[in-house]
Amino acid sequence: MKHKLLIIGSVWPEPNSSAAGSRMMQLISSFLFENYQITFVSACAKTENAFDLAALGVDQVPIELNHSSFDSFISELQPDVVIFDRFMTEEQYGWRVADVCPKALRVLDTEDLHCLRKGREQAFKAEQVFDTSYLFNEIAKREIASIYRCDLSLIISEAEIEILTQVFKISPSILYYLPFLLEPITDYIIQKLPKFESREHFITIGNFLHPPNYQSVIYLKQHIWPLIRKQIPQAELHVYGSYASEKVIQLHNKKNGFLVKGYAEDVSEVMQHAKVCLAPLQFGAGLKGKLIDAMQNGTPCVMSSVAAEGMFGNLPASGFIADEEVDFVNSAVALYTNNAIWNNTKDNGFNIINSRFQASDFHAVFHQFIKDVISILNLHRQENFIGQMLQHHTVQSTKFMSKWIEEKNK
Repeated sequence: MKHKLLIIGSVWPEPNSSAAGSRMMQLISSFLFENYQITFVSACAKTENAFDLAALGVDQVPIELNHSSFDSFISELQPDVVIFDRFMTEEQYGWRVADVCPKALRVLDTEDLHCLRKGREQAFKAEQVFDTSYLFNEIAKREIASIYRCDLSLIISEAEIEILTQVFKISPSILYYLPFLLEPITDYIIQKLPKFESREHFITIGNFLHPPNYQSVIYLKQHIWPLIRKQIPQAELHVYGSYASEKVIQLHNKKNGFLVKGYAEDVSEVMQHAKVCLAPLQFGAGLKGKLIDAMQNGTPCVMSSVAAEGMFGNLPASGFIADEEVDFVNSAVALYTNNAIWNNTKDNGFNIINSRFQASDFHAVFHQFIKDVISILNLHRQENFIGQMLQHHTVQSTKFMSKWIEEKNK
C-alpha cells in the first residue's frame, strides 16, 4: 500500500518563475521516487506558468481558506505526511491537520527564513548594518512558532540552520538540512555548453514579485551598470524575470544597453548565451536559484555576500563575491574580458553542483529520517514541549480567527 503525501502550497509550483517553484518540484520528485501517492492542494489561483502536476501523476485539488470543507477532504484522504509550503500555509491549515489527522507527520518547508529576509530588508531601508537584532521581528514570532508546531522543518541553507540553532536556540531534532536536489553535471554536458568565445553580454534574472530581485535590478540600473558600460561600451545587460510590472519595464533603455527581457521561457538557453551573471542582492535569504541556474549552464557570477550565503561551503566560488560597487564592477569586467579567469570560475560552479547539491547524496538519508521520525512520532512530539504548548487552545489565535471568519461567511 502506497504512503500518502499531502502538500499544501501557498501557490501552485512555477519552476520556471522562481527558485521556490524549482525547490517544490525537487521535493515532489523525491517523494515520487519513494512511491508516495501525492496530492497537491492550494487556495491560490493557478497562473499560466504553473506546472502541470497531473503529468507526473500528482493529484491537484483546489481548496478554500477558512472553510471546513478542508477538514472533510483531509479526513477522507488520511495522509501519512503533510508538507506545508511556507509558514503562512501552516498557520492557515496546520491546526486543521493536527485536529483531523493527528497521526500525520507535519513537515514545514521553509523555502527560506522569511524573518531573515525581512530583517535584512528592514536594515537596508533604514540604511543600517544588519545585525541579529533585526531578526527579532514580527515575522520571526510567527515563523518560529510555526517551526515549533511542526514535527520537522526543512531548511535549505546551512547558514539558516546555524541562525535557528544558535540565535533562536531551536533544537536540531526538529530541523533538517535539505538544500536544492540536483542532477550531476557530467563531462558530456559540460562539453556541449557554449565556450567563452561564443558568449556575449551580461544577464540577471529573478521573479519581480520578490522584493530582493526588484531592488537588485534598481541597484544595477542606478549604480553598477553605468560603471560596467563605461569600461565595456559594447556590452548589454539582459534583465529576465517573470511578472515584470510597468515600473520594471520602464527601466528598459536600449541606448544604454539595459534591456528588460521579461519572462524567460527557457532559462538554460538565455543563461548559456550570456557570458556573466550579475546578482548584487542587497537583502534576502535562502539559496539563490539564479546562481544554481548560472552554475548549471557554465555561466560565472558576480554576486553579493547575501546572494552567496550558504551556497559554496568551503569550496571556491563560481565567480566573485563583492559588496562594494567598485569591487563588484571590477570583478564583472575581469570575468567578462579574461578567458582564464572565466574558465576557472566556471569549472568551480560544476564542482559545487556535483559536490554539494546532488540529489543522490541526500535522497536515501532524508527518507530514512522521515521513516525514523514517524516510527517514534509520539516520543518525538513529547521532546518538543514548546511545540505542544503552541498547539494549546489558549495560544491558537489563527485557529479561532479562521473559525470566526468561517462562521461570518455563512
